[in-house]
Amino acid sequence: MDHRDYIRHDALGLAELIARGEVSPAEVLAAARQRLEAVDPTLNCVVRRMDAIADEHTTTPASGPFAHVPFLIKDLFQNYAGVPTTYGNAALKRVGFKPPVHAEVVRRFIAAGVNIFGKTNTPEFGAKGITEPVANGPTRNPWNTAHTPGGSSGGSAAAIAAGVVPMAGANDGGGSIRIPAACCGLFGLKPGRARVPGGPDHTDMMHGAGVDHVISRSVRDSAAMLDAIAGYEPGAIVRIEGPAMPYRQAIEHDPKPLRIGVMESSPLGQPLHPEAWAALTHTIETLTDLGHDVTPAIPALDGAQLCQDFLSMWFVQMARVVDEVRALTDARASEFELDTRAMAHLGRSLSAVEYSTLHGRWLGYRQALAAFHADYDLLLTPTLASPPVAIGELATPAWQHNLLRPLLHLPSARALLGSGIVDRMAHENLRHVPFTQLANLTGTPAMSVPLHIGESGLPIGSQFIGPPGGETLLFQLAAQLERAAPWFNRLPRITGVDD
Repeated sequence: MDHRDYIRHDALGLAELIARGEVSPAEVLAAARQRLEAVDPTLNCVVRRMDAIADEHTTTPASGPFAHVPFLIKDLFQNYAGVPTTYGNAALKRVGFKPPVHAEVVRRFIAAGVNIFGKTNTPEFGAKGITEPVANGPTRNPWNTAHTPGGSSGGSAAAIAAGVVPMAGANDGGGSIRIPAACCGLFGLKPGRARVPGGPDHTDMMHGAGVDHVISRSVRDSAAMLDAIAGYEPGAIVRIEGPAMPYRQAIEHDPKPLRIGVMESSPLGQPLHPEAWAALTHTIETLTDLGHDVTPAIPALDGAQLCQDFLSMWFVQMARVVDEVRALTDARASEFELDTRAMAHLGRSLSAVEYSTLHGRWLGYRQALAAFHADYDLLLTPTLASPPVAIGELATPAWQHNLLRPLLHLPSARALLGSGIVDRMAHENLRHVPFTQLANLTGTPAMSVPLHIGESGLPIGSQFIGPPGGETLLFQLAAQLERAAPWFNRLPRITGVDD
């Protein structure tokens, strides 16, 4: 099987070929590896090869909907027992930390039949919407290698868009499935809170704001994988109701005509980039042609406060993760990126009462979104406020680093807060991706659909946020859009590789 034939199929299609004996598991794996070896020197999407494990998998029986299909997992929270993981961090990379057990989602990926042959790049601890870790170097967008593939699942998205795999592992605590899907012209659905297990180490991560799934080229692959990995795990705080029918079956049916509210401006009060506006307009036109009612409407909540509450929670999460890594590795301060140290320092400055207060505001956001969904089936927003940024564009300037360093040695981060540096850092990073955090804090499912390529030649996705338990509706709409405006065969040509 050569690469031209390999990329004609999604993951379910490859599984069908293998099941019929038209191609062997080893031949399919060889095609994936050949493409990885061609593109990875340019893209830097895979940080760990798992060749021996993958070779053994080709010779053993496999079952599940994706039996023997090549697959990549993310080098963040998707632990594979005995395989070094870095989380994009220099200290974990130095010690070659090997988790003792599989993450539960990885167990379920394996049960679905996939052949895992590598781990994909991620920013340090998944803390940014770009993938430029100091420890492993930046991942580049196959559509334009001068630009980001997004983050934090940027390595997975780049590998899929480059034709290495049709689907790869991803997770999303603030947009990390939807943002890279949007940057790379792919489909990405973030399931709702507790739909997919996060254990044994990260069950209910960030109060359930973070969740695992995949990014893919086809809607049916994502639907079938969610069928395979969803469900209760021992120790989870809730057991949520499953869908009325398998997601893979549900997407064969168009949704009823939907009432969709559109958010036309950034919750941070900034105007959309013209290309983001063009993507949103294109999506509205497509939806209208399909018979849906699309009107401007937004939830009654303070979007700027929501972004600030998200960031505060994120800073506390960084403090926790940094402390855990120090306990595992005896890491030096220099083995954490300066931005990570600043976020962790700020997180430690929040008192328990302050943190409880901001977490309490999440209820208000859920109530506001529930009131919106009483009148509208879905909320439509841009996934990105601008086209994918250039590599290095969001790097903290040297002058800010010079100001941050002495402040990090103070016992309290109150001075750091008062300096305004962190606020500016955070605002600058969220300025490009202000729409995705709402679904994480409210625990609702959301997806990015790749309907538009901008004049710059870079994709810009459109986000849909559903009500609790709305994965079926989102999948049905995505499949309807996929049939109306197919994107599967729209792949980039990588300069220097496909010339």
